[in-house]
Amino acid sequence: MLYLSSLLFALGLVAVITRRNAIVVLMGIELLFNAANLNFIYFAPADPLHQGRLWVLLVMALAAAEAAVALAIVLRVARLTGSPNLDR
Repeated sequence: MLYLSSLLFALGLVAVITRRNAIVVLMGIELLFNAANLNFIYFAPADPLHQGRLWVLLVMALAAAEAAVALAIVLRVARLTGSPNLDR
């Protein structure tokens, strides 16, 4: 499980650092959030207060809000500039 989380985190980090398309960068950020969620779920049984589940719900809500707001902003900027590239 930790290998899968590490792979997702690495793929997300590569997408955020190397890509110029704003939508691909947003997908990379979502991969980073999913990797964090997998770690929270993996370590949840070791937590006596079961706070890992609460963190997963918080990260899921944050990811949904980020996706909605950031995608709206990217689409608006892409409509104004004609391209979703981050260089413009």
